[in-house]
Amino acid sequence: YAVITLAVAAACQRLVSQLSDLTGGEDGLNFKVPQMLRPAYRPFAEPLFGVTIDGRIITYYLIAAVCVALFLMLLRIVNSPFGRVLQAIRENPFRAEAIGYRTVLYRSLSNLLAAAFATLAGALYALWLRYNGPDTSLSFEIMLNILLMVVIGGMGTMYGAVIGASLFVFAQSYLQDGLHVIHDAVAGVAPLALLFEPDRWLLWLGILFVLSVYYFPTGIAGRLRELARRG
Repeated sequence: YAVITLAVAAACQRLVSQLSDLTGGEDGLNFKVPQMLRPAYRPFAEPLFGVTIDGRIITYYLIAAVCVALFLMLLRIVNSPFGRVLQAIRENPFRAEAIGYRTVLYRSLSNLLAAAFATLAGALYALWLRYNGPDTSLSFEIMLNILLMVVIGGMGTMYGAVIGASLFVFAQSYLQDGLHVIHDAVAGVAPLALLFEPDRWLLWLGILFVLSVYYFPTGIAGRLRELARRG
């Protein structure tokens, strides 16, 4: 199922690239945002609590608020009777069908919900970039990053996705800086200095991913849940 999903996404990326009249092709689409979301917008002449409020800051907190609302909506769906049925189907689809639930219908609805929330997330990402193209929303790299976030945080958990995404973005933002500090500290040892080159941050990111999967096969959230049950 996962391989088919990746194949369909790759086909959609190729299709979007070819439909240049509708999607802009490889160049994508630029669009205008409301005045209050533009970087030049300044609602206050002076900084507020030491922060200069502009359209970019407003956009950031708007997206953050919408993300929290979407997360709470998903949490409510998971804990609803509909979500309980989906969990039952995940654990044992044959038993759920034997009880009387139409598993095909529930699976189809879950896919539709996932697509709807993914579309909203993509719209928020496009709002932040003020641009949308095949490489920013349908590329294999983005799908791989999402997979890494879920696997690191813990599949099958809501909070695991948040943990995985936070750690992944933190690693992307600060891993290269950390390698730079280590590289300067071991500059006198040529093999170590070469190994800790800041440009090799993707190698270390891959190593960290392998270690996290090895030591946390159920993800960080799954591991924490196991420890809580034992306690």
